[in-house]
Amino acid sequence: MKVILMNHIEKVGKKGDVVNVRRGFARNYLVPRELAIYATPQNMKRLGSIQAKAAEEEERIVAELKKLDAKIRKLSLVFVRKVDENDHMFGSVSETDISAALQEQGIEVHKSQIIMEKHIKSLGESSVPVRLHRDVLSEVQVTVEKEQKEAEQAAAEPEAITEPAPQADEEPAAEELDDDI
Repeated sequence: MKVILMNHIEKVGKKGDVVNVRRGFARNYLVPRELAIYATPQNMKRLGSIQAKAAEEEERIVAELKKLDAKIRKLSLVFVRKVDENDHMFGSVSETDISAALQEQGIEVHKSQIIMEKHIKSLGESSVPVRLHRDVLSEVQVTVEKEQKEAEQAAAEPEAITEPAPQADEEPAAEELDDDI
């Protein structure tokens, strides 16, 4: 069954494409969710305007995402993780961690847009690709540092020990307690 896509659908087609899909997929999924319309002769006459509108919208989105790409490339994310005496990390840096760090910077990126073959499990710098759009691929610099141990921090930054100032006793005198009984 031929339909005209009204939105981009991964592995099916782009907005404005005329594609051939199974009848049940079109009738039960695409058309009810307004992701596609049937390719009737009347809709085929509108196809030119649908494609022009889709191309215009696509250009606008790509222009906005290229600005976001420039912003992401300027960022350098730093993660602090615990390590053992041989500098092997406990845990890792995952797509979720990177997505949360980008969100703290004011950039909304879903974790599925971050492309990692495996989680980062070593100290140092690495570059992680971020797919903002099928045509826009960005990269963010990620640095993983080891957490300073408390003993090292205490030796590096000695704290001044202050004793609390003595306060006046505010307990009632023993004579007052006997009178109340």
